[in-house]
Amino acid sequence: MLVGYARTSTADQVAGLEAQRRDLALAGVERVFEEQVSSVSQRAELENALGFVRDGDTFVVTKLDRLARSTADLLAILDQLERKGVGLRILNFGGSEVDTKSPTGKLMLTMFGAMAQFEREMMLERQREGIQKAKREGKYKGRKPTVRNRKVEIVELRQQGLGATEIARQLNIGRASVYRVLSD
Repeated sequence: MLVGYARTSTADQVAGLEAQRRDLALAGVERVFEEQVSSVSQRAELENALGFVRDGDTFVVTKLDRLARSTADLLAILDQLERKGVGLRILNFGGSEVDTKSPTGKLMLTMFGAMAQFEREMMLERQREGIQKAKREGKYKGRKPTVRNRKVEIVELRQQGLGATEIARQLNIGRASVYRVLSD
């Protein structure tokens, strides 16, 4: 059985999820697990999909970055699939397709997974360097505090007699943030 997994990082990426669904359907995938969460979050549907696959199945994703967040993560997923007798197929792997049922496919996937992680780490390093440079030049102020913009709401709720915990719950913010705004 062909079992697919589709993921986007945010709920705003509807078109990306639809494109993955289409590509998986065109590949003949019979069952698709999908979710809209960051790769660093708990990926419940990925866990469900990995639990669902059986010996002889093929696990299908459209792109490598939809599946794994790092080389270690990729290798752990590959190991889990291998132990269950399940192959991995990536539909768009640098313009071609890769299937881990062959030794060459496994080698290519491991090498490209390492390159993808390296590329991501280099991008983050450049980003950190850019932020440091902008700070030195006085051009970077950082993210604007979001809770302070809600001070009026926080004060009104406090005046209504609500405690910090209830205010935080109603406004979906941290209790410490409520205390910080009230102490200003």
